[in-house]
Amino acid sequence: MIRSMTGYGKAEAQLSTGKLTIEIRTLNSKSCDINLKRDILPKDKELEFRSIISSALVRGTIDVYLNWESGEGSSARQINREIALSYLQSAREIASEAGIVSDSGSDAFLLSTILRMPEVMDNKKQDLIAEQDYPIVLSALEECLEKVNDYRKTEGVALYKDVSSRVGKILDLYDQVEKCEAERKEAVRERLLKAASELEVKLDAERFEQEMIFYLEKLDINEEKVRLRQHCKYFFDTIDSEDYPGKKLGFIIQEMGREINTTGSKANHAQIQKLVVQMKDELEKIREQSMNIL
Repeated sequence: MIRSMTGYGKAEAQLSTGKLTIEIRTLNSKSCDINLKRDILPKDKELEFRSIISSALVRGTIDVYLNWESGEGSSARQINREIALSYLQSAREIASEAGIVSDSGSDAFLLSTILRMPEVMDNKKQDLIAEQDYPIVLSALEECLEKVNDYRKTEGVALYKDVSSRVGKILDLYDQVEKCEAERKEAVRERLLKAASELEVKLDAERFEQEMIFYLEKLDINEEKVRLRQHCKYFFDTIDSEDYPGKKLGFIIQEMGREINTTGSKANHAQIQKLVVQMKDELEKIREQSMNIL
């Protein structure tokens, strides 16, 4: 069964230093484009993280949101004590040289200001995700990816139903084209006879039949009919048998369009032209939907 490239999944990992929430959203794309929306993974783990995602999701624009919530007491371990104490000591020395009297109130205000400075808060990635916690992160990632794929399968069911019904409708429309064939040939004959009559041209019956055969051969759409039905069959075979048929379906749709266009150029019949327009409309909708098939 086919899968859509549109998907969504969410999972949580409770770590020793806090809670990591992984959220993945996917849309259609010709390749696998992974965007990590927050850079909190250790550099030596990011490549593995991306590899797991690409193997599981194969293709699409993949946005990965990593949301971090610090646990109780974890923020204290993130303070760079050495830098904070150095700032505090330097500030006291400057205050003393300037003749500013230091008291507990001013020290408390000074300390709160220093703790807000970026370099004082040690936000290194390895402090957020400890080495021993990484297997838990991977487990949450696998859970999230499974939910994304479940979502994609559900969307795929609707996609399959839609494109299959539209290919079937194209075949039905071409059946109607066939029904117009006899009428079209007779209309061509009558048009030529009427033109000859109006011009008062005396026609040789045998020669006229030969010219009619030659003319109708140029308008014959039997090859287009056979090839279109073969392409439609190939479409169904591909969508039913392959795990990731999206790209191949694009090529098949292109070939279907070629046969429909050629039919239109040879139609020379108002009703057939109308049916060709309807087939083109159905094919364009199939093309749009196929761009979201994995």
